[in-house]
Amino acid sequence: MDFTNPLVYGVPCFIAFILLELTYSKTHGDDHLYQWKDLFASGFMGVGSAIIGPLFKVIFAIFLFEFTYEFFNPESLDGTRTNVFGYTSFGYAWYVWLLCQLADDFTYYWFHRANHEIRVLWAAHIVHHSSDNFNLGTAVRNGWFTILYKPLFYMWMPAIGFPPEMVLVCLGIEALWQFQLHSVYVPKMGFIEKIFNTHTMHQVHHAQNVEYLDKNHGGFLNFFDKIFGTWKELDDSIDVQYGVIHSPQSYNPMVILTHEYKDIWNDMGKSKKLSDKLMYVFGPPGWSHDGSTLTVRQQQREFEKQKELNPEMAFNRPN
Repeated sequence: MDFTNPLVYGVPCFIAFILLELTYSKTHGDDHLYQWKDLFASGFMGVGSAIIGPLFKVIFAIFLFEFTYEFFNPESLDGTRTNVFGYTSFGYAWYVWLLCQLADDFTYYWFHRANHEIRVLWAAHIVHHSSDNFNLGTAVRNGWFTILYKPLFYMWMPAIGFPPEMVLVCLGIEALWQFQLHSVYVPKMGFIEKIFNTHTMHQVHHAQNVEYLDKNHGGFLNFFDKIFGTWKELDDSIDVQYGVIHSPQSYNPMVILTHEYKDIWNDMGKSKKLSDKLMYVFGPPGWSHDGSTLTVRQQQREFEKQKELNPEMAFNRPN
């Protein structure tokens, strides 16, 4: 058991808080918050991630991070490490931990955003968004294939000198923060929301309302969303619809895990051009060679046009 991984301590807390929120919702008239079949599907995928994750972590994360760290930060005879760019590799001072967590947050933002904007990655990530419910059970509804490519986004951190174990701890802390964001019972938090990614912001992220699509990708902090144009505040006048536009419409975990890959394969057969086939794999979700389906940006442009024609339109849920 890896006691340097914060998730070792987090998993029992995840289960306890899910049961607590479930009990609270059922005893306070919020029967719609949890659906049993949906919760069991999320739980199955969460258990699968907990089993598969550590197996692949050794191969894809620890090996890659250690190899990258050793290659770019060779150890001298006196035991010190010097980065290939000429400076001494980072140690374990408290401020290095803070910098590592900031670097992790920056990387998480782009990793998360890429999962929404590159369809083959979205096929793995859509699992997390496929529930029509937003609760702590949804937080553990993770795809099993992201571990195959997620470490690649973080390899630059050990390359510049952050020790691999430090990177892994920061990844675990990020996951703990992400779990607790999946609750509707935490209200807006005032000044805190100017800096941190909070529960209401993550509600926006999980919404399928057109104006909310592909917003709030941040981990701890929200200023990367603000800098790169993907931040949006929750509007209390909008009836939030959770889930995805093209739902798998199934509680079967295998269908939930694989349905988007099947859709990609089917879409590739719609055009004979190699460039179109590649766009169906690596282009943004919703891209089509004939305009029969729209990307998020195309949908949002159309939505803005509709609002100009009808200013009283509060929100639009796509068909």
